[in-house]
Amino acid sequence: MQKMTPSELSAVSALSAIMSLRLIGLFMVLPVFAPYANNLMFATPTMVGLAMGIYGLTQCLLQIPFGMLSDRIGRKPVIAAGLIIFIIGSIIAAFAHSIYFMILGRALQGAGAVGSAIIAALADFTRVEQRTKAMAINGIMIGFSFMLAMVLGPALASVFHIQGIFWLAAGFSMTGIILLFTLIPAAPKAVWHADTEAAPNQFLTLLKDPLLARLYIGVFLLHAMFTASFCAIPEALQNHLSLPENKQWQIYVPALALAFIATLLLIMVSEKKRLVKRFFMLAIVLLGLSESILLLGMDSKQLSLLGLCGFFTGFSVLEAFLPSYVSRAAPRARKGTALGIYSCAQFLGIFVGGMLGGFSFSVFGIADVYLFCAALALLWLAIAFHMKDPQYSTTTAT
Repeated sequence: MQKMTPSELSAVSALSAIMSLRLIGLFMVLPVFAPYANNLMFATPTMVGLAMGIYGLTQCLLQIPFGMLSDRIGRKPVIAAGLIIFIIGSIIAAFAHSIYFMILGRALQGAGAVGSAIIAALADFTRVEQRTKAMAINGIMIGFSFMLAMVLGPALASVFHIQGIFWLAAGFSMTGIILLFTLIPAAPKAVWHADTEAAPNQFLTLLKDPLLARLYIGVFLLHAMFTASFCAIPEALQNHLSLPENKQWQIYVPALALAFIATLLLIMVSEKKRLVKRFFMLAIVLLGLSESILLLGMDSKQLSLLGLCGFFTGFSVLEAFLPSYVSRAAPRARKGTALGIYSCAQFLGIFVGGMLGGFSFSVFGIADVYLFCAALALLWLAIAFHMKDPQYSTTTAT
């Protein structure tokens, strides 16, 4: 079995690091955002939800245009421009004294939508037979960046406050620019890759595919639940468990550590036993149960820890399964387009979840946000029930 060349491995590692640094900057703020944003001028829970999720909308709208632009003018200029836009958005958010400037800053963070250009660059620097491995490395780095951000955010907020987190996010993106121009070799001529890049004229065809449509709806609901939940979780920890934002790491860290172990075990067993669909459904059930536990255990630190552990486990398992499921279900020549639609649905879910979570919190309160998310999990379970098992492929060493 062929291995990556040193140049391939170096390019893949550097590009994945750039992607991860940007995502850490985006995710770090989520566990501590709502309590802080509620104290900004003109803030309402609905506006806070908009500020939390607006980056998903701008990312959804711009990531495919950024990828297409990178085909025309090159990957490096587009990636650098996206990271600069992210830095500007982070600085505006750090200085924001009103919810309107916070919304602007978060929108600009999302507008630096370099994900599609980075994926295309990964394809530029790897041979076709190494591309799946490159995407797997990138996916692992993204998963790790999410876990790390959820731990770092509350811990750093206790020392540097949330403004410091936005400045750190800007610093991470600046580090990404340095990596881009020091570790990434001179780019080959930009080429469109069917297995990694989207072709907008194929969208309708792939949207009609029954299995792919269920997966697009699934990732939309997953990220809507995630963002909506974080309109409520920090407030519940502060109001019901007397844990201010600078001490909430005390419950996030153990929950994430247990979830990390559980996620690895579930993924390993599901792949080894070829039971991906059963574990996929189990993870959706776990998400719904976790929302119920968070609702019923708001006044109990132990139940809140259990609910958060289940929530992070279910989310992480599904976050790992979904892109793999899409990749297996999509025709090879349309794989990039299928993953492009998947990413759009993911970011649109972030935006809608922030909006509806903030609105639900504003009108009904914390408990109803959890009920709303549990209802989304139940809806997803019904939609996913008749999904086909993913195709499995085997490779034989020669």
